[in-house]
Amino acid sequence: MIRDTSAQDQVLQAAPRRLKKWAGLGAALATLALLALLAWAAPSLRQQLGAAESFKRERLTLATVERGSLTRDVAGEGKVVAAVSPTLYAANAGTVSLAVQAGDSVKKGQVLLTLASPDLQARLAQERSNADGLKSEALRAEAAVRQSQAQAQSALDTAAIAYKSAQNDLARQAQAFAAGATAKSQMDQAGDALARAEVVLKQAQSLQGLQLDATRFELQAKRQALERQQLLVKDLERQLDELRLRSPVDGQVGQLFVSERMSVAKDGKLLSVIDLSALEVQMQVAESFARELQAGMPGEITGNGKQWAGKVSSISPEVVNNEVAARLRFDGALPEQLRQNQRLSVRVLLDRREGVLTLARGSFIEEGGGHSAYVLQDGQAVKRAIRLGAQGLAKVEVLEGLKPGEQVVVSGADAFRGAERVTIAN
Repeated sequence: MIRDTSAQDQVLQAAPRRLKKWAGLGAALATLALLALLAWAAPSLRQQLGAAESFKRERLTLATVERGSLTRDVAGEGKVVAAVSPTLYAANAGTVSLAVQAGDSVKKGQVLLTLASPDLQARLAQERSNADGLKSEALRAEAAVRQSQAQAQSALDTAAIAYKSAQNDLARQAQAFAAGATAKSQMDQAGDALARAEVVLKQAQSLQGLQLDATRFELQAKRQALERQQLLVKDLERQLDELRLRSPVDGQVGQLFVSERMSVAKDGKLLSVIDLSALEVQMQVAESFARELQAGMPGEITGNGKQWAGKVSSISPEVVNNEVAARLRFDGALPEQLRQNQRLSVRVLLDRREGVLTLARGSFIEEGGGHSAYVLQDGQAVKRAIRLGAQGLAKVEVLEGLKPGEQVVVSGADAFRGAERVTIAN
């Protein structure tokens, strides 16, 4: 009978501590080597796993790289506006009397409305009366000038006659004294009378010129006062005539800002007139494209099943909500049956390049930032670095990374999640 196995047991010696230490170091080195191997093989594994993943071709949008022309343009919706649409304002305060309504056709010079201003009419009547008074004063001044001239001429003539008589008297006295018929004192008195007559004559001559100048200056002042008053009357008449507002162009009444019998202040807005002979199309352009717009650029205007050529006429310098307003005028005859604010399609040509590599525009531009794209090769979509140039609404220019004839995934590549290559199944 066997009681136990004690007879078979053997005492074993413990392994040295140095051997345990080397065994631990070996295991650590093996682990590090395995991790390095995995890190080195990870990209290949990812590529194999990506390539192993399959995507249906029908879920992708493909485009072929082609060499041809690239057109850069801006397209959008525009509305018909009047190139000339003046707004009329009140030159003076008054009460409105309308002669037209909104939408009426008008001719240049036609009266649109009248402003009644009793204060202006009363002032005009008063200034006319003042002008009449000044005119009468000027007429009286003219008569005074003529009267003064006559009086001065009469005094001068009288002095001349007196001087002549004094000369004759002195001559007679001299003859009589020479004949011994008169005394010398008589001849001396005749000489004194001649001297006095000469002084009176000279005074009369001087007074005639001075009196004539004085009356002329007075007449000139009266006439100038009359002219100033007449100018004031003409200005008031002009202001009164401006109360009858006339159309500055042939066209149509746009918007009325006043109503019948309404009182308006000076410089108040009254109405607008639309010149239907000069229509333009206004469109809103994104700020990024607006920097490239220039006056004179060609464009296309489409509407009512027709297409017309146009040119950029003006660009607003103001940015509103990240957009800039641009206007196109019709290049040629103005189309018929266009209405204010009518909606039309507009396209402006920014640039045209010939003989460049082009690719259809798609979401790959945003997905890869314009720096990469997936190219079809042997049933797989391979990620490739590219460089894009100018971009149009339908196509983009390819500068590097693609060749003519290659097919590129332009939409749907977001499902690849950045894999280097994927399989495309039919």
